[in-house]
Amino acid sequence: MTSPHQYRLNDWLPTTRKEMDLRGWDRADVILFSGDAYVDHPSFGAAVVGRLLEAEGLRVCIVPQPDWHGDLRDFKRLGRPRLFFGISPGCMDSMVNKYTAARRLRSQDAYSPDGRHDMRPEYPTIVYTQCLRQLYPDVPVVLGGIEASLRRVMHYDYWQDRFRPSILIDSDADMITYGMGEKVTTELVRYLQSFLDTYDETLDYDPVTGETLLTRQAFRRAVVEQVQLPQTVTLHSDYTPQDEDIVLNSYEDCVKEPRLHAENFRHIEEESNKFNAHRLIQKTHDLYVIVNPPYPPLSTDEMDYSFDLPYTRLPHPKYKGKHIPAYEMIKFSVNMHRGCFGGCAFCTISAHQGKFIMSRSKESILREVEQITHMPDFKGNLSDLGGPSANMYRMHGKNLRACQACSRPSCIHPKICPNLNGDHRPLLDIYRAVDAMPGIKHSYIGSGVRYDMLLHDWHDETLNRAARQYTHELITRHVSGRLKVAPEHTQEHVLFIMRKPPFSQFYQFKHIFDSENRQQGLRQQIIPYFISSHPGCTNADMQALSRETRALGLTTDQVQDFTPTPLTLSTTIYATGYHPYTMERVFCEHDAEKKKIQKSYFFTKTNK
Repeated sequence: MTSPHQYRLNDWLPTTRKEMDLRGWDRADVILFSGDAYVDHPSFGAAVVGRLLEAEGLRVCIVPQPDWHGDLRDFKRLGRPRLFFGISPGCMDSMVNKYTAARRLRSQDAYSPDGRHDMRPEYPTIVYTQCLRQLYPDVPVVLGGIEASLRRVMHYDYWQDRFRPSILIDSDADMITYGMGEKVTTELVRYLQSFLDTYDETLDYDPVTGETLLTRQAFRRAVVEQVQLPQTVTLHSDYTPQDEDIVLNSYEDCVKEPRLHAENFRHIEEESNKFNAHRLIQKTHDLYVIVNPPYPPLSTDEMDYSFDLPYTRLPHPKYKGKHIPAYEMIKFSVNMHRGCFGGCAFCTISAHQGKFIMSRSKESILREVEQITHMPDFKGNLSDLGGPSANMYRMHGKNLRACQACSRPSCIHPKICPNLNGDHRPLLDIYRAVDAMPGIKHSYIGSGVRYDMLLHDWHDETLNRAARQYTHELITRHVSGRLKVAPEHTQEHVLFIMRKPPFSQFYQFKHIFDSENRQQGLRQQIIPYFISSHPGCTNADMQALSRETRALGLTTDQVQDFTPTPLTLSTTIYATGYHPYTMERVFCEHDAEKKKIQKSYFFTKTNK
């Protein structure tokens, strides 16, 4: 195994012409523009896509955080790619990354060197595409990442306070690859390579090298007209729906009558979380936005392949001496799985990653842990062995056919599905194997824990015993002083809209947590997360929350005002006033001053 101090500059994907020259490249096949600093780590999307395409034999370059002002030299410096430009605007939505719910600038950009605020524009997907269109109008542009994924159809933009069409229209790009990009990006380049071999007469030639160039017109012919790849979004000037297609209410009609957007959302959410989904079609202006169904969830072998690619796990050497806050948070952590079947109304995880859990093998996880132990500044403490929700690893339906026929956006709300296999033994096995490895002192769980699954009666004593054992080992061995959980509110009707369990379950779990700490002589804290101003929440509800949390002696320092983000149930309710699944009206606080009052109840010292 190569240790970090042995890495050379060309162990990272090229970011400059000089680095291309080190590899002997005259031109790239694909050039990725990223809104984040380039960290060659499996938690950073541009690095993952770049490594996957590299494994396909392609020449891939990354341009991190290009300067979008002036002469656009950062967009010119690597020239024209043979296949397409890819845009990965960042691990976080750019607007959530930049602004608070009160629309104030955040204290830092966690994905930029030294937390600088001036390294990326608002909506980099749109800005980067327009820069490339200006310079290379004939080169295809493919959008990926969470910003495009959550804006793949019409959506409400909180920062502009209006409905926006698919970002494919606003950006003038050619295609969106939504969700987690491994499968769709790999299949896209394989198809385009095959197209290059078969249809040379449709292509232009580089006058210098004599090699083929895939023009925008040829790209559209190849992918949009001839083949509809799964997990892509494309635009058509004309389209005849097939029998099983779902035709959404048009953009124009939804702008006139927001209730229609609420009707659309139920279809969008359900089709995003099905094994066998339908194609979605939405007429927008004089075009048709076509959202093709997603690929099936990645297998364990496919997950391992992605995570086992030759990442350096380090920031590019250009950042030497600089601090990238997001990297510092995850550098000693391991992501064991993707997806979340919680279906929380305000969360974007299932909209982007899906509800089906995609788990790595134990062997792949242990290989990554071993790699971390060789990092020179590792002191023996893993900051997280987790995922979107820490305790969903390898959980799935017992009867797969039932899952394939299911359209529920959540497997655990309003009640835990009887078909769910909630076995915590695979997690315990990995925790114990990691803790037994040389160089490991502690492995902590920094991801959020679903305590409702630990308290649930699985009607199987083996599973119930495993849940109790997991709870014990979690509290006594894997908490670094503070355990994060997310009850989010105390009032039943608000929690029901949020798709969260009753607050009484938090009482139960806190009692277990406190009891374990007393028995073991530990002084650990349980840190609950709460949200104010969520749809359905009033001042009276926040008063009640304040009373209940203070009666428990809780310090409510992990709190936030509800931030509407694209493609979530909560945002749809906030934007339209209707619940998409009942079409009933729901109270939503829109007034900025009244939202401040709601949040102030987290910090009031008296029971008003």
